[in-house]
Amino acid sequence: MARDPLGRYNARRDFAKTAEPAGKPARAGGHRFVVQKHDATRLHWDFRLEMDGVLKSWAVTRGPSLDPAEKRLAVRTEDHPLAYADFEGTIPEGEYGGGTVMLWDDGTWAPVDGKSGKDLAKGHLHFTLDGQRMKGEWLLIRLKPRGREKAENWLLRKLDDRFAGATDALVETGLTSVKTGRTMQEIDEGAKPSSPAKKKAGGRNPKFRKPQLATLVDSVPAGNQWLHEVKYDGYRALLSLGDKGPRIYTRTGLDWTDRFPGIAEAAASLPGPALIDGEIVAFKGGRPDFSTLQEVLSRGDGEGLTMFAFDLLEADGEDLAKRPQLARKERLRALLEGADPRIRFSEHVLGSGEKLFEAMCREGYEGVASKRADAPYRGARTKAWRKTKCLRRQEFVILGWLPSSARGRGFRSLLLGTNGPDGLAYAGKVGTGFGMAALRDLRERLDRIAVQDPAAEVPRAEGRGAHWVKPELVAEIAFGEFTADNVVRHASFLGLREDKPAWQVVAEKPVAAPAPLESRVAISSRERVIFPGDGLTKGDLADYYLAVAPILLPWLAGRPVSLVRCPQGRGRACFFQKHDAGSFGEHVHHVDVREKDGSIEPYLHVDDADGIMACVQMGTIEFHGWGSLVADIEKPDRLVFDLDPDEGLDWADVRKAAADLKERLAELGLTSWPMLSGGKGVHVVVPLAPKAEWPEAKSFCERFARALAEAEPDRFTANLKKVHRKGRIFIDYLRNQRGSTAVLPYVVRAREGAPVAAPVGWSELRDIDGPGHFTLRDRAALIERATGRALAGWGLADQTLPEI
Repeated sequence: MARDPLGRYNARRDFAKTAEPAGKPARAGGHRFVVQKHDATRLHWDFRLEMDGVLKSWAVTRGPSLDPAEKRLAVRTEDHPLAYADFEGTIPEGEYGGGTVMLWDDGTWAPVDGKSGKDLAKGHLHFTLDGQRMKGEWLLIRLKPRGREKAENWLLRKLDDRFAGATDALVETGLTSVKTGRTMQEIDEGAKPSSPAKKKAGGRNPKFRKPQLATLVDSVPAGNQWLHEVKYDGYRALLSLGDKGPRIYTRTGLDWTDRFPGIAEAAASLPGPALIDGEIVAFKGGRPDFSTLQEVLSRGDGEGLTMFAFDLLEADGEDLAKRPQLARKERLRALLEGADPRIRFSEHVLGSGEKLFEAMCREGYEGVASKRADAPYRGARTKAWRKTKCLRRQEFVILGWLPSSARGRGFRSLLLGTNGPDGLAYAGKVGTGFGMAALRDLRERLDRIAVQDPAAEVPRAEGRGAHWVKPELVAEIAFGEFTADNVVRHASFLGLREDKPAWQVVAEKPVAAPAPLESRVAISSRERVIFPGDGLTKGDLADYYLAVAPILLPWLAGRPVSLVRCPQGRGRACFFQKHDAGSFGEHVHHVDVREKDGSIEPYLHVDDADGIMACVQMGTIEFHGWGSLVADIEKPDRLVFDLDPDEGLDWADVRKAAADLKERLAELGLTSWPMLSGGKGVHVVVPLAPKAEWPEAKSFCERFARALAEAEPDRFTANLKKVHRKGRIFIDYLRNQRGSTAVLPYVVRAREGAPVAAPVGWSELRDIDGPGHFTLRDRAALIERATGRALAGWGLADQTLPEI
């Protein structure tokens, strides 16, 4: 008799007491996977793969990790029925697995090419996941049993692909059910399910605006002030989200939504209103390929296309164009979290552009786009955006064609031109790169626009026997170089471009890349020692801030700030300054804010690296920011809980307090991140969508802090008075009110050793030795961390204040 695969499952449960589904056989053949967050004797994540009509199951003790270096223990448990994939609720205490169960992820799985589900019996499984949270390639490996172990232990590991990320990003940010939108606490309390779906686009669709264009240069710009992206080989597109549904515009403003139906479908679940800039591509051999894109557009179905999104110009009614490039990208990353894979975030590196360029050229990509990390978005061609190409390529106007010696409807070559100061000029010819389908299609198009005379002067020898056409068609051409006569050499046809009119086509000549970016603000007295005992000078501080400006500005730019100024160094008199006295120069700005007494005061803010350097020149060491932006000063976009320990407490007490605070916030559905303050403690940072106003935010923070202090009075206090802090940690919630400030990420503190306020991950906080772990001397490590996997997504979440 065949073994009952669900016998063990059924034997362990009393279905008169638990709402779990009884085990019943099902037809094999599906490829669903689910993950259920299970708060039983110990919190874990149950990972389940549909196979052979059941759910093969593993208990992952610390939850799945996106870090390929992390191998998470996955203990094999009994097979579960397929109906269990939809179970969410509470298993009664005393019953097997008693506790709260959340449907944490749901999707499909498949073995990678050349592998099969039968590999599981051999002790390994290489597969891909397409879930709402877990995506990409994964690996399960069975461990050899040790001693008298009865459990079957496996390791679950993420493989290195575009979905890889920070160690605990999934478990720290995935706080609600993908089925009902509830937190673990709400499930336990039996709260009524809410819609878990991403908020749909709401509000008017942003209008098309002219896209920013890049200047062609002959080498990749150097320095940490630049971020570098892959230059994709496709069609530029602006995606507008709002009440009218997704609209897709070409770079000239044509509405091509109908030509990209798959992208529009994928965008339908994204939150709006928003205006996203990106490139639509088709893949061939794993790389973007323009000819394949042309084939897809010719078919008319739009299947198989992907949009790489690289900029966010508007969101929730806010114009983001004036915000720094890196800040816009980080906001875009949060917006695209969990998006349909047909719309992908365009990753970037900060600095090291030459290495990326070499890698892209080696792998056959078009090149690299480089962008100043602190620059605003401008609808024109600027030097703040630059492109470096592996192979020369650009658009040309088709002037005519030369017939083939063979019979048929083809041609031997196309005659090309570009626009110049005196009109159209001849630019050479192209005779390779045409497939049979392209030959036929082109010939039909050319015949329809035939004319008697050429639209430009063509050398007699080159144009002998040519057929001329109206200068309307635009071709994308790859070529080796321009000759001295401005004629292309070694040209190859890639396809027609329909998103750019012929009159815009000009010859692109690469300009020499300028020297590495420097600040326009001169720093005087660079040799002055401002950190006595550490030997660090004003010049050292200025060099630090110029280097880290790209990673600091996403948190600093466009935010009212208070400065800690120490003109004679940290050992002398230091003071706070929050109002603009008119002495900082043109690079430091102010916003008028109405005070409680009705008076109007000018509060300082900066928008770029020059603004930071102007403050440093005036003796600034620290930057402390409001919890709201100049764009909407009355609505906070982050909360900060400052954990300030009594002098006698150990650093381990502070780390544990931060972790406990994180858990309490998670119970309310709020994702948070730790930041070493560079002072005495840890800041727990909670990002918010700017919806609630300051009184509501302050009330929430005060009630939360007091509730925690009342629950554990021996550990915490929410009372500001020193007498109440003896042996306790003060939960400073008072930073979360209008006009209050908190130190910002990557800011140097005016303390011994020049410590830095540094973002860290929750998992790494457990091993960090103190709040001053990073210092001004660690700028290279801080930059690498900020743009690497460890801190991917740090400080980003689309969430609002819960009710407590």
